[in-house]
Amino acid sequence: QVQLVESGGGSVQAGGSLKLSCITSGYTVMTCGMAWYRQAPGKERELVSTIDSDGTSTYTDSVKGRFTISQDKIKKILFLEMNRLEIEDTAVYYCATDFPCPTFWGQGTQVTVSS
Repeated sequence: QVQLVESGGGSVQAGGSLKLSCITSGYTVMTCGMAWYRQAPGKERELVSTIDSDGTSTYTDSVKGRFTISQDKIKKILFLEMNRLEIEDTAVYYCATDFPCPTFWGQGTQVTVSS
């Protein structure tokens, strides 16, 4: 049974920072890629960032240079460090397993950025 549990969300003013964590269990972290998605109110879920088993990362254009994805493979924790947050970053953030593994989702953590 794969389990993903996000934490670290909250409310912050524009320009601030948050660091999200995703504790994972039940899968082989050495072979699965991982990803962060977000879903803003009234919008479709959006891929934010990925990291593969070799540590190669990708980012959607709107967060490049502001967000950093990383993982602690020993502790099986995925992170998303978010800096210079913008109001448009407000969303529920989800971690998920990624290629080549089947996709499993966490329950999400709310990030709210205010002016």
